[in-house]
Amino acid sequence: MSTSSTTDQQPPTGLLHVGRIGRPHGVRGAMYVDFFSSHPQRTSPKSKLWVAGTWYEIATAKPQGERWLLSFAGMDDRNIAERLTNSDVYGEAIDDPSVVWVHQLVGSVVTDASGTQFGTCVGVIDNPAHPIMELDNGFLVPTPFIVSNENGRIVIDAPEGLFDAD
Repeated sequence: MSTSSTTDQQPPTGLLHVGRIGRPHGVRGAMYVDFFSSHPQRTSPKSKLWVAGTWYEIATAKPQGERWLLSFAGMDDRNIAERLTNSDVYGEAIDDPSVVWVHQLVGSVVTDASGTQFGTCVGVIDNPAHPIMELDNGFLVPTPFIVSNENGRIVIDAPEGLFDAD
């Protein structure tokens, strides 16, 4: 177990930014973590996360409101947990075909079933109702309109008028 302090080290290539470490809890190294997605594969014991230059394995995790209370295997010292406070958390992409992931949307061409192109997704805006894709031409497309997402092509079933310019 590394005891390195929080650094600006770049994560290994291919990892996704999945959350941020909050304050420690108790004296045994537990800490609060804000995850961008609470997918069970991300938050379950034995899952591995990259934090401040080190890989950590989750020993315990339980939801605490909108955060998670986590402890890492082998970390039983509040001082180490304090050094990780405010660190970004990275993880490998999760392969779950039932979920649409932001990293799969950005850079994809958005079309309808007939092949009409509406633009390229350049970002995804977090919205309380549901995420919204931002296209390179400024149009916004709610993600519930996604019919499929394969090989860099997002097919949507958009309601009439969605792409009308005012």
